[in-house]
Amino acid sequence: MNRRRISDKAFTIAAYVVFGLLTLALLLVLGPILVKGASAVLFRGTVEFRELQMDEHERGDAQALAEELEAAEAARAPVFQMIAEFRRGIDIDPLVEQAREANRAYGDLLRDQNVDRDVYRDRRRAARDIRNTLIEAYETDQEAVAHDKLDKVLAHREDSIFRDTPFELIFEMARDYRRIVESVDLDHRDEYGRALDEVLAALRNLLGPLPGEEMPALIMNQYGATRWDRAQVHLENVLWAEKWVPAGPNKPMVKKRVPREEQFAGTSLAPLFPLLEKDLDEMLRPRWTVHWQYFIDDSKASHFFGGVGPEIIGTVLLTILAILFAVPLGVVSAAYMIECGGDNPAILVIRTCINTLAGVPSIVFGLFGLAFFVVFLLPWLGLSEGSSILAGSLTLAVLVLPLVIRASEEAIRAVPHTYKEAALSLGAGQFWAFVTVTLPAALPGILTGIILSMSRAAGETAPILFTAAVALGPIPESIAQPTRALSYGSYDMAVGDRIAAMVPHKQFGMVMTLVVIVLVLNLAAILLRARISRKLRG
Repeated sequence: MNRRRISDKAFTIAAYVVFGLLTLALLLVLGPILVKGASAVLFRGTVEFRELQMDEHERGDAQALAEELEAAEAARAPVFQMIAEFRRGIDIDPLVEQAREANRAYGDLLRDQNVDRDVYRDRRRAARDIRNTLIEAYETDQEAVAHDKLDKVLAHREDSIFRDTPFELIFEMARDYRRIVESVDLDHRDEYGRALDEVLAALRNLLGPLPGEEMPALIMNQYGATRWDRAQVHLENVLWAEKWVPAGPNKPMVKKRVPREEQFAGTSLAPLFPLLEKDLDEMLRPRWTVHWQYFIDDSKASHFFGGVGPEIIGTVLLTILAILFAVPLGVVSAAYMIECGGDNPAILVIRTCINTLAGVPSIVFGLFGLAFFVVFLLPWLGLSEGSSILAGSLTLAVLVLPLVIRASEEAIRAVPHTYKEAALSLGAGQFWAFVTVTLPAALPGILTGIILSMSRAAGETAPILFTAAVALGPIPESIAQPTRALSYGSYDMAVGDRIAAMVPHKQFGMVMTLVVIVLVLNLAAILLRARISRKLRG
C-alpha cells in the first residue's frame, strides 16, 4: 500500500513538473511575441503621429494639435537655421543663380531708367565683372583665393552706381560668404557635401520634410518619426556615421562608427548634433498612446502606417468557412466508419489514408487547392478563375479534415455502448439513436478536434499562398475574391517587404493579433464544450 501511494505521488509530481515545463515553454515562445506585438498598440507616439492621425482619419483635437505643432516648429527652428547656413557654403549652385538674378534685376532697372547707352554699357560691364568675381569666390576651393575675390567684390560696395539698387544683394552675399569661408574648410567641401546629404536623409526620417522642400508623394515620407522608439533609431543615424577605415597593414578595411560632430568639427554645423540630442523631446513631444484603432485600420504604404483590419477579416472568414466545410463532412465520415463500416478491409484502407493525409505537408495541400479548386472546379462551376476566399477555405477544409475525422471517430468510440443499447431498447432506430444519444455524448470530444482544427486553419500560410491570399489589396466584397490574411501578411513582411523591415513592431503586432484571434476562437469553443458537458452531466 505504501509503495502504491509513493508511486501515485511520484506520478502526480511528474505530471505537475511536465505541466510547468510546458507552461514555461509556452511563455518563452509567446511571451516575446506578445510583448513586442503589444508595442504596435501601446507606445510613445510623437506629434508626427498625432498629425498623421488628424490628416488621415480626423482623430484628435485640432486646436491642441496646432499648438503642439507650433511649439515643435519653434524647437526645430535652430536646427533648420544651422543647416541652411551651412548649406550656403556647400551647395553653391543656388548662390550662383542668386548672384546672376541680382545682376539681371540691376540691368532691368537700368533699362527702366532709360540711362544713356554708353552709361548703360559701362555699368553693366562693371556689374558683370563684380558678379563673375563673386562666382569665382564661390567656385574656388582655396580659402586665400576666396578671401581675395570677396575683398575685390566688397571694394565696390560704396560705389554710388549700385546704391539703392538690386545689385546691393551681391555685396550682402559676399559678406555672408566671408563668414562661411571662415568656418568651412573649402578643401573638404565635397566631403562635407556627401556627409551633409547623409545627415539630411536621416533628419527627414526624424523630423519630416525640411522647410522649403516640396511635399513628397509617398505618405511614408510626408511625416517624421511617429514613434519615440523609431525616433531613437533615426537619431542614432543622425549622430553617427559609418566609415570604412584601415585595420592595419595588409589587413582588410573595417566598418567603424564615427561621431558626426567630429566630421563637422570647427564648422557652423557642429552644434547641431548636441542640440538634437538635448532638445529632441521638445521637437517631437512624445507621450504614451493607446492606438486601439490598429485592429480596425487599413494599412498604408505597405504596412508602414495603419493597422491590420482587413487581415483580421480575411483570417476570420477563411477559418470559419474552412470549419463549416470540414466539420459536417468529418463528423459524418467518422460516424459512418464507426456505426456502419466496422473493421472491414475497405475501412482499414480509408483509415490508413486519413492518417497519411494528416501527416502530409501543408504546401502539398496548397498545390492541390491550386490545381483542383482554383484551376478546375470553381471555373467549371462558373466562378472566375483565380485566388479567392472560397478556394482558400476549401483548401483549408481539406487540410483539417483528417484531424476532424480522427477526433470525431475517437469521441464517438469513447461513448459507452450502453447509451446506444438503452436507446435501441426503447424503440429508437439506429440513425435516431446515433443522432439523439451518441452524437450529443460525443460532442465535447468532437469540439476538441474542432478547436485544434481552427488553430491550424488560422495559422497556416502555405495552403492560402496559392489559393486565397494577397499581400495588399482592397477588402473583399464576396468570397469569390482574394483576401489579406494575418499569416500570409506576416510571412510577406518577413521575407519580401523592404519597407516593413523599417517598422518591425508592425510585424510583431500582426503575429500577436493572429495569436490572440486563435486564443479567442479556442476559448469560445472551449466554453461551448464546457457548457455542453455540463448539460450532459445534468
